Amino acid sequence: MKFIRSFTSLTIMFGMSSGMVKAHHSATMFDFEKEITITGAVKEFQYTNPHAWLIVTVVDDSGEKTNWSVELGAPTLLRAVGVGKKTFLPGDEYTLKIHPMKDGRPAGEHISITKPDGSPAY
Repeated sequence: MKFIRSFTSLTIMFGMSSGMVKAHHSATMFDFEKEITITGAVKEFQYTNPHAWLIVTVVDDSGEKTNWSVELGAPTLLRAVGVGKKTFLPGDEYTLKIHPMKDGRPAGEHISITKPDGSPAY
């Protein structure tokens, strides 16, 4: 009987927590039907929970600068693939493939990040 109560409690707990995780990780703001590529210099790397953000200054053909905010994974996941607080330093140039925001703001969710030589950033 004690086992059944414990099992039931765990089942309820995991069921409730999975709903919270799903609610937290809503990505409805990104347009997963589109992929765009931007190239720019790192302005700031926010290595914070729940998601890290890479702020990149992109200069268009007319010389106008726009800061793009690109969502990355959680620091624990990034750390597992070798990304740390000092991986993306201000001034470093990268090319990012992203899913842009649906509303057109200069932001998106990263797909890939490459160095100027074409090699993956991580």
